[in-house]
Amino acid sequence: MNTDPISDYLTRLRNAIMANHKIVEIPTSKTKREITKILFEKGYILNYKFVDDVHPGIIKIALKYHPATKQSAIATLKRVSRPGLRQYSGADELPSVMNGLGIAIVSTSRGLMTDKEARAQHIGGEVLCYIS
Repeated sequence: MNTDPISDYLTRLRNAIMANHKIVEIPTSKTKREITKILFEKGYILNYKFVDDVHPGIIKIALKYHPATKQSAIATLKRVSRPGLRQYSGADELPSVMNGLGIAIVSTSRGLMTDKEARAQHIGGEVLCYIS
């Protein structure tokens, strides 16, 4: 039993990047699936696959590296809101990560989205993590 599954997700990604793995397997949940989709849409990961025929389900993520420098597309992964201290922001106070070069993933009443999308729809929510 894990008390903070999002933190576990980010830690597994961070560890795989530091070890230069090409693929990382993470136990699935609805929130983790949505975060993975956002990472793929924004170009931080190469590809992903949801494997549901095992229990619990698994997310297989293909990490993205620069071909010449072998540097990961993800430089930093930082958990913001955590079970012990939740961080909420209104639509006007949503953080900008690296002056717009990174993304903040926000849990809103309309689902998970990036800080830019939440600002455009003028809704706030819980700031889950920063990715750059």
